[in-house]
Amino acid sequence: MAAPMIPPPGAPDFLKAHGWGGAQILPLAGDASFRRYFRVVDGDRSAVLMDAPPEHEDCRPFLAIGDELARRGLSAPQALAVDLDQGLVLLEDYRDNRVNPLLARAPELEQALYELAIDLLAELHRAPPPEGLAPYDEAVLRREVDLLTEYYAPSVEQAVDAEAFARIWSDAWRDVLSETAGDPVLVLRDYHADNLMWLPEREGVRALGLLDFQDALAGHRAYDLVSLLQDARRDVDPALEQAMIDRYVAAAGIADAAGFRAAYELLGAQRNTKILGIFTRLWKRDGKPHYLAFQPRVWGYLERNLAHPSLAPLKDWFDAHLPPEKRAAAWGNAA
Repeated sequence: MAAPMIPPPGAPDFLKAHGWGGAQILPLAGDASFRRYFRVVDGDRSAVLMDAPPEHEDCRPFLAIGDELARRGLSAPQALAVDLDQGLVLLEDYRDNRVNPLLARAPELEQALYELAIDLLAELHRAPPPEGLAPYDEAVLRREVDLLTEYYAPSVEQAVDAEAFARIWSDAWRDVLSETAGDPVLVLRDYHADNLMWLPEREGVRALGLLDFQDALAGHRAYDLVSLLQDARRDVDPALEQAMIDRYVAAAGIADAAGFRAAYELLGAQRNTKILGIFTRLWKRDGKPHYLAFQPRVWGYLERNLAHPSLAPLKDWFDAHLPPEKRAAAWGNAA
């Protein structure tokens, strides 16, 4: 049984100093980082307390990107109070309509909510990224995919040729990085159904609330599309995926649809490779084995990415070094 979530010691005084003295502090959620969340309830009002220990997390990027999203007319929870020294942030409460569990209860909303999520991305990408935002460049992309050779391969007792792996990625990224350098967008990096909140009282794209955007970078416009449509935590039908890619291409005025799709598959391969490594690291290093249950789905996405003709050299590497029994089959019984 998991240990109960205990509020940080400084929380009561922090809340009292900002007009929430005596409020209930109820466990809400944790995530793959060191951040934890609590719901603060005081009569008929509520807020969310984010606990981000400053020795592990920096709240400033979250606050800065949240302000940027609000300036663009999008819904990001606004800070009501901040204590950077303690890593405490009191946030606007979007309540409990997270899109992934909502769709489990009301699957008839899937088409409409995914269309709204695509329209939100198109709106987000109309303006360039904020000045000074770090790029999603080859150094970052390489560091992420290297998690496969660092964590995943050893977990399935498989020796791999890491040097060939690195060379193939460098060749594959050339065109995508060139395009990004000339036309970057704000990439939220974890844009998927568990980080979207349904706010039906708001109009247009503001009806989706955004969460978990503190790791945003300036990168390729296909990346968040992949995050949404190749979701590690829920199955997205390939027909819906194609329809939403087409919707984005039309909304964003993409002239070269085939080139965009090639970039989408490459960034899908990058993201899914990264996720396989991250989920293995969460198990091995951080003691969070429940992430392993998502590995078969992520492998399914990655194998679809690798089928694109432009990724043939990468597919050859995977076929040589991680055969089928080291892929989804290795995690079929993961808890």
